[in-house]
Amino acid sequence: MRIRKAGKITDGFWYLGREESGVYCLEGANGTILINGGLTFILPDVLEQMKSFGIDAGKIRKFLILHSHFDHTGIVPYIKRTWPDIEILASAPAWKIFAMPKAIEIMNAYSRMSAQLAGAEDALKAFDLDWRDDIAGTAVGEGDVIDLGGIALKIFDTPGHTNCSITAYEPVMKALFPSDGGGIPFGDMCFPSMNTNTIQYLESLEKMKPLPISYYCADHYGYITGDEAARFIDLTIAEGGRWKAELENCYRKYEGDLDAAAKAITDDFYRLNPGYFIAPDILEADAQIHGQEHIEYEAFEKWLRRGSKSFSLER
Repeated sequence: MRIRKAGKITDGFWYLGREESGVYCLEGANGTILINGGLTFILPDVLEQMKSFGIDAGKIRKFLILHSHFDHTGIVPYIKRTWPDIEILASAPAWKIFAMPKAIEIMNAYSRMSAQLAGAEDALKAFDLDWRDDIAGTAVGEGDVIDLGGIALKIFDTPGHTNCSITAYEPVMKALFPSDGGGIPFGDMCFPSMNTNTIQYLESLEKMKPLPISYYCADHYGYITGDEAARFIDLTIAEGGRWKAELENCYRKYEGDLDAAAKAITDDFYRLNPGYFIAPDILEADAQIHGQEHIEYEAFEKWLRRGSKSFSLER
């Protein structure tokens, strides 16, 4: 079953935010953790929901970022500046990205654009949401365990969507937090967002496949429970293979012209999936940059070099 409404999932476990962007709150005996930073414009919803659901912000000890894209880091600056004792956790590659001034500039620009498209600019004026160099924290990666007392999150390195992607798994509740390293449950479909490297993306899914899953906790479009949750990684692997073939055919068709291929892929995606939360020109820029997964490169640096041409920071 797919659930997209904010609320209590089970004891000590909540989904916060909106349908298109969510944050998970998990409570242990020794403190609470937030998982996924979401889009900036969900912050008023999250703060109101925390009050409504009786979540004590003073008990939040940690905030886990699963990858560095702007739509997964949006509320982190406000939360950290408001409650400075909260420890921010992310992968080592993500912290390298957060230390790059150009990366921060583009993250903030994309966040402002998304807030504008959502009609949320005025509602956000009261909040300090820009990323700056005052956000620091701790690196986590493969094999690390985040122990909150009675519950513990095991971390896996799961590159493919980005080079900095990690996944968290809580074995007691059998809750998987794959971020966009797993399929996105948009509408009735499963969208495998394998932006950076399709081979790594599929390999990361194979790493998740043996885990028993009762709650598949996506960052976009809510969470999945029951039998569908248990099968969702298998579904993503199947869809990932199909999309990989589609991408390869498209790039061959356009004979290496990444701009033309990216536009064709993006146009086709929005024709089939109107209403997807990311603006088409952002998705198209991402497709331009990450289309040739067989080429070895530092993905985010390439994104910076080319992304600034695809998106005007003054928009």
